[in-house]
Order: sequence, then structure tokens, then C-alpha cells
Amino acid sequence: MATHFDAMKKLKKTKDFFVGIDSDGCAFDTMEIKHKECFIPNIINHWELQAVSKMAREAAEFVNLYSQWRGINRFPALVMTVDLLAERPEAVERGYRPMDMTSLRDWIQRESALGNPALEAEVKKTGDAILTRALVWSKAVNADVAKIVRNVPPFPHVRESLEKLAPLADIMCVSATPGEALKREWQEHDIARYTALIAGQEMGSKKEHLQYAAAGKYDGDHILMVGDAPGDMQAARANGAVFFPVNPGNESDSWKRLVEEGIDRFLAGTFRGGYEEKLIAEFTSYLPSVPPWKKG
Repeated sequence: MATHFDAMKKLKKTKDFFVGIDSDGCAFDTMEIKHKECFIPNIINHWELQAVSKMAREAAEFVNLYSQWRGINRFPALVMTVDLLAERPEAVERGYRPMDMTSLRDWIQRESALGNPALEAEVKKTGDAILTRALVWSKAVNADVAKIVRNVPPFPHVRESLEKLAPLADIMCVSATPGEALKREWQEHDIARYTALIAGQEMGSKKEHLQYAAAGKYDGDHILMVGDAPGDMQAARANGAVFFPVNPGNESDSWKRLVEEGIDRFLAGTFRGGYEEKLIAEFTSYLPSVPPWKKG
């Protein structure tokens, strides 16, 4: 039986090196516009958060943009946003009571391909009201992304990095974004041609993307994950790969560093160790775990 992993399993090794690259907030400066203009207004609208909209916005921005959870899949991020809001005394004082999201939490725990196709199948099977609401919300987000997000080019030095890597490495887009949006954005800016595959949320988690596309086909030191979120780093570590961080807020400088020194170290086998550790220490300093309103 065909699975969402098949396209990655079938990827042929054509070069000695493999590079996975995240898209939103990493290759493209699309995180801010997608979350602030598409995700968050729909969270407020579809999850009845109008009375606490300011606090809901702060919670969603913290989870998705300004914390160690930056870049996680939309469904766990939604649940985390609601949980943060429920813990905030000012929201509770205004009468906020979270909906019971048990069915969504359970689905997130047992499903790895956290995208609309898997959710549609679950809604069809169960008819669950919260899962149905989540699907309607997710489709509304996608519609707004398609309508609003355009003409956003890759960060400076991304194209240069791809051009440098392409002759020597098999390249794949590794993302938690829906595949349709990824293909549209990578093709719009003519960088899809550098990739062997564009993998989105429908193909599984980023950890699974690397597992099925690269692990076991390439030596661990020959697999590089480029990302802007701790989840990207965790996916790399789970597969024995090395990780190059794109620092939120300093993305152009990060890509410049990749093209000027990171790629050469990766190809020379001198990336792992002190160099990678220094990059990761700097990267983790950018992303807190405690929201600003909880600090004393």
C-alpha cells in the first residue's frame, strides 16, 4: 500500500552529500506575514477568541515566531497557543475558557502526517466537532496564504548557496508547510529546480523527511539540515545529521555565513564538533522558552 513516505524512500542518491532546507522563515521571509496576516486572524475568528484577541495574538506570535517552538506544525502550535492563553490570568479574568480539544490532542499524538488530508480522513471517520473546526480553520489559513503571500523572495544569499551546493549535493526542501504552498513559492522564485523533492507536512514530520530521504543512504557527516527552528535541529540530530542554524532576525547574515564558510566546512568534513557547537549556542540564545508576560 502506498504511503506518504514513498516519494522520499524512492529518492535516488546522485551525489555524495545531502542537504535538507526548511522553507518558511529559513529560505523565505514568510513567517511573519503568514502568521500575522493569515494564521492569527483565523485563530481568533474560528476559535472564538475575539474577547481576548490581543492576548491570543501575543500567545500565537510567541509560540510560532519568538520562542523555542518556532516553526512547529500548525496543529500542535494551535493547541499550545490555547494552553498559554488558558494559563494567563488576564484572559481568565475576562471570562476566557478554552474549548475541550481532547480529540485534536489525541489525533496529534497518533498521526505523523499532520496535514489537511489526514485530518479530512479523521473528520470523515469520526465526525468530531473539534476536528471539524480545526479542518475549517486550517483550510481558511491556506486560502489566506494563497491570497496574501506573494512576491516574497528568498533571503539574500539563499540562491547563491543553492547554486554552490547543487553540483555537489542532493537538495530537498524539508518543511512543515503544506506542499502546495511550498511548490508555489519555490517555483515562483525559480529555486525549485535545485531540489530533488519538495516535502511538506503531508509527507510526515521533518524527522521523517530526513529519515526516509537521506538516513542510511548518506554518511551522517554528509547530511546537512539548514533551518531556523529547534525542530529542524532536532530532526537533524535524530538522524545523525549536522545542523546549520539560520538565526531569526539575522537570516541574511546566516545565509552569508553558510555560503562563505559553512558549505566549505560541510564538504571538507570539518563541520561537526566545535564549529557546529558554536553556531548552535548562538542560535539557541535567540529563542526563549518563557513568554514575556510570565517574566517577573
